[in-house]
Parts: sequence; C-alpha cells; structure tokens
Amino acid sequence: MGVLGQMLYAHPDDPEGVGEKVRAAVESCGLCAQVCTVCADACMREQGGAQLVACARSDLDCADVCEAAQRVLVRRTAEEDGFVISVLEACARACDRCAAECEVHAEHHEHCRLCAQVCRECARACRDLALAIV
Repeated sequence: MGVLGQMLYAHPDDPEGVGEKVRAAVESCGLCAQVCTVCADACMREQGGAQLVACARSDLDCADVCEAAQRVLVRRTAEEDGFVISVLEACARACDRCAAECEVHAEHHEHCRLCAQVCRECARACRDLALAIV
C-alpha cells in the first residue's frame, strides 16, 4: 500500500469503512486530470487542431473537475451533508462528457483513445464511492 492509502486508512474519520474506495477514487481522479491535460495539449498540437478544439476544452474541463474532486476527497469533509456525493457526481459527469468527446476522435488519435479509457475508469471509481457513502 502506498503512502496515500496509509494516510487515508490512518484517518480517524472513516465511519463507513470506505477507505479503499476513497483511495481508488482519489488516485483515479489524479490520473484522469493528468491524462486529460496531456490529451488537451496533444489535441492542440495535432495537424488540423481546429477540429479538436472541443475535445481540448472538454479535456481541460475534466482535468479541473477531477483535481477539485481529488482535493475534496482527501479532506474527508462534508460527507454527511451530501456535498461529497455532489462532487463525485459532477466528476463522473465531466468524465463521461470528456470520454464521449475523445471517443469521437479515438480512431485517429491514440491520445484520445487512452484519455477516453481513463475517463471511463474515473467515472466508475467516483460512482462506486458515491454508492458506498450514500
């Protein structure tokens, strides 16, 4: 187990016992934010990049939402009032939106194919955690 997992398991505020799902969502959000940022950059560098502007914007929106979700999740705050679930739902929706846009270009751009895959995995991790803390 990495340091992040150790920190989350050491946290005294884990009444639902969902530390593993929190860790998975945090790590997935972090990876997704990085992958989306790289994909946006790659989209802007492609020949005919004007056709990829919507994809790059979706990538950057998703990266921002994933980073925010990651920060909220590691704080383990506000779970009782539904705030964390709202953040997880927003992140999953941003990931779904980004994945759908990247899938349009996946046949011609490997970075879009990989980004769509990571976005789908992140959306799944966020939804899994949301279900566990309901």
